[in-house]
Amino acid sequence: MADNQELGNRIRQLRRAAKLSQADLAGDDLSPSYVSLLEAGKRVPTTRVVEQLAERLGCDPKALLGLMPRARTEDIEVELRYAEIMLRNGDSEGALRAYEKVSAEASDAGQDDIAAQAELGTAQALELCGRLEEAVVRYERLHAGGRPARQGAGRLTVVVALCRCYRELGDLAHAVDLAETTLAEVQRLGLLPTVTGMELLSTLVGLHSERGDLHRASYLASLGLEQARQVEDPKALGAVYWNASLAAHRSGDSENALMLVQRALAIYAEGENERAVARLRNAYATVLLQRDEPDVEAARDLLRRSADTLVREGSSIDLAYCETAMARAELLAADPAAAAEHARRALELLGPGHRLETARTLLVLAAALQEQGDEAGARESCERGALMLEASGADRQAAFAWAELAEILDRAGESERAVHAYQQGMRCLGRRGSLLPHRPGPARRR
Repeated sequence: MADNQELGNRIRQLRRAAKLSQADLAGDDLSPSYVSLLEAGKRVPTTRVVEQLAERLGCDPKALLGLMPRARTEDIEVELRYAEIMLRNGDSEGALRAYEKVSAEASDAGQDDIAAQAELGTAQALELCGRLEEAVVRYERLHAGGRPARQGAGRLTVVVALCRCYRELGDLAHAVDLAETTLAEVQRLGLLPTVTGMELLSTLVGLHSERGDLHRASYLASLGLEQARQVEDPKALGAVYWNASLAAHRSGDSENALMLVQRALAIYAEGENERAVARLRNAYATVLLQRDEPDVEAARDLLRRSADTLVREGSSIDLAYCETAMARAELLAADPAAAAEHARRALELLGPGHRLETARTLLVLAAALQEQGDEAGARESCERGALMLEASGADRQAAFAWAELAEILDRAGESERAVHAYQQGMRCLGRRGSLLPHRPGPARRR
């Protein structure tokens, strides 16, 4: 109250010196009674109100802002910590509301550092809610000029988050370009190895794996493993193992992928991030399902445990990944009806924004529908999935999708369309023409 009174006394002194009444100082946007309460030390004004008063009093706003009570800043910091706890506990909607409130209060109080942290938290909460386009706007704002984006680890955190969002939105090319540009800058400045640098490096491994550039992914994975041991941070090493496993899996090296994901899971299991452990179980289950000899029961057990955790700690997108993996397990267990149900549930959870995972889920649904004898539904799902993968820049995955569609069409007796699908797949792998001259074939039947 003493600090409030000091500010109130100063406002009263300046008002009287300027020969203004409380009504004059209030103007059109404040009330005389509010000014009276301010002068009595019974109200703490926002930064905007202080600036308005300073303009009317003919003084520098800093002369009044410097008298703002410290208790207000401490209260805002407590609210920021509370928002962070909610985000860690998976309450994305509650965290979003809390961060937005802190951001507004910190801006009003002139606390730019707290406002910037709240802005980053808001972006993270939006991402966890699955509102990726909105999250990207916030992250890009920070990347372009926000304080966390300009300074060391904070900047890398924003870049990694942007790459993650662009990946989910299906823009692999932009994600890779952003990550490679930032990595080159980090290496030039000699900022590796650090924990956040390892996170950037492992993110890039995952992006190249998704895109199909497996040589680059494998090189970066080996570099990451070497440097992660130097920083001696479990989280950094776990993240590198995780994405190195993805690179090995995409390359067809299931046994090495299995070993790496097991190491990552062992590291993360020693921490308190239950959401990360659950997501790793999804990855572990996926490797088990795609081995030469799939272990369906072990994968099912991992996925059930993952789902139990993600219902409490994860986002709808985390659950969607789990549902898609469950669909794959049910396909291998010869239950296409259950597989289709899981795939449709995953598509519902993903919504319209997560194009890359939606494409992969559509391929699983296509396989389930084909097993049920729904050839038309299988063709439609497979073609949609292939087109989405191709649009995302995941050319290697798109090529396999076109090949699967070709097999579906061939079984249905549509050989001409099957050939076209095979050609689309070859085009995704880089084939652009033939050494042989073109010869017109027989006219198509109409």
